[in-house]
Amino acid sequence: MFYGEYRHSIDRKGRLIIPAQFRKMLKENYVEKVYITRGLDKCLFVFTEEEWKLQEQKFKSIPFTKSDSRKFNRLYFSGASEANFDKQGRILIPQYLKKYAGIKRNVVVVGVSNRFEIWDEDTWDKYYSDTQTLFEDVAEDLLKPPDNPNK
Repeated sequence: MFYGEYRHSIDRKGRLIIPAQFRKMLKENYVEKVYITRGLDKCLFVFTEEEWKLQEQKFKSIPFTKSDSRKFNRLYFSGASEANFDKQGRILIPQYLKKYAGIKRNVVVVGVSNRFEIWDEDTWDKYYSDTQTLFEDVAEDLLKPPDNPNK
């Protein structure tokens, strides 16, 4: 659903224009609002309402009796903010989320299939630089077939 990497900037009012390709897909699927929350690796996760509900169900199934589950859910859901698009296809990013992700002005919007992420430009460039050389190793580990003990 969301693919690609786009460089944008936050305006003085804290608004981000969503990449045209994403706006088109959102419009075609009648998406009027998204949910933004703290992501992993110091970025922000952005979900459609439908995907947000799926994520919520997934995290509800984690036992709240586990300390790590409570910690994660508190940070994840307390950071969530509903965002509606204005007529120019912009969303307002709350200050506390910009602070979490270290976003000042320039950002990279990255499509990651069922969500898109918003990164501070310098943070993304460093992350990309640090991890691009590991891409093949990670792919090999994640995509190799499981060992079959019957062979």
